Amino acid sequence: MGRNIVETIVGALVLVVAGVFVFYAFAKSDRTGPDGYEVVARFDRIDGLKRGSDVTVSGVKVGTVTGFSLDPKTYQAVVRMTVAANVDLPVDSHAKIVSESLLGGMVVVLEPGGDKRLIRAGGEIDKTQGAIPLSELIAKFMFGGTSSK
Repeated sequence: MGRNIVETIVGALVLVVAGVFVFYAFAKSDRTGPDGYEVVARFDRIDGLKRGSDVTVSGVKVGTVTGFSLDPKTYQAVVRMTVAANVDLPVDSHAKIVSESLLGGMVVVLEPGGDKRLIRAGGEIDKTQGAIPLSELIAKFMFGGTSSK
């Protein structure tokens, strides 16, 4: 009889700890709300980019990748992303897909331009650079991708 009570108390304690962890994770998660605008960018390749990936400016998260599709005419990847409403992007801004770290996923890095005109909601970023696969970088390093003749 005493063993059943101990097992019940331990089980309840495990459930409470799990509940606290879920609450903490939800409270501390960096969620982007609906207060933003959507922009589109076309890339030649988006290897490793996922829905929900971060969109950053100067290392600060300003948005999220909301989806992507393939343009059937140009065969480019069309990436849709939401950018915070308080971030104004000039029309000559650049978008690059880079690795977050050696073990991490990919992020979209926005580099604002200097034009006075701004990208409106639903607008498109024209200047892009697609993802460079890690295997290509390693191959260039190992086998020499550039020569100084």
